[in-house]
Amino acid sequence: MLENLQNYNIILASNSPRRKELLKGLGVPFQVRVLQDIDETYPADLHGEDIALYISRKKAEAYRSTMADNELIITADTIVCVNREVLGKPVDKADAARMFHMMSEREHQVITGVCIVTKEKTVQFASTTDVTFAQLTEEEIDHYIDCYHPFDKAGAYGIQEWIGYIGITGIRGSFFNVVGLPVQRLYTALKQF
Repeated sequence: MLENLQNYNIILASNSPRRKELLKGLGVPFQVRVLQDIDETYPADLHGEDIALYISRKKAEAYRSTMADNELIITADTIVCVNREVLGKPVDKADAARMFHMMSEREHQVITGVCIVTKEKTVQFASTTDVTFAQLTEEEIDHYIDCYHPFDKAGAYGIQEWIGYIGITGIRGSFFNVVGLPVQRLYTALKQF
């Protein structure tokens, strides 16, 4: 599969274990390369998908000067939005709990922007998944935060973890997007690259 990419060395520009696992599941040979301290700020007038697309492209542009001619780099950025407010990675337990209170008994959007870049070409897309949580108790929120330490996750949760098992009542869109990479859309984009 994806014979059209056989002349490229594919680079995943992410340290996320979830993204590594999902890309590996596509059967695509790749290496991981991560640049430190990439600025992930974005203009205040951006919303939703535009934020994820902006940051994923900004990440890709950071690699441009170090790219070899035969490299294809994949960058991604995932954000969580509740009523147009972006929930990033929580800074501490109180921040994570605040996020869960905002999502409890509500629908929120998980949006991932993906950028595929070579020296000659850039392809970008975003994937949005609507996720609904049941009402979460203080005990459930505290248990999850204390046991799973979700401080490296946008929106403070991993759908594939305990809180997803007991709390998710509905999902519209790609499950894998919520995990961290919309692999079906990525596969299609790579196939057409």
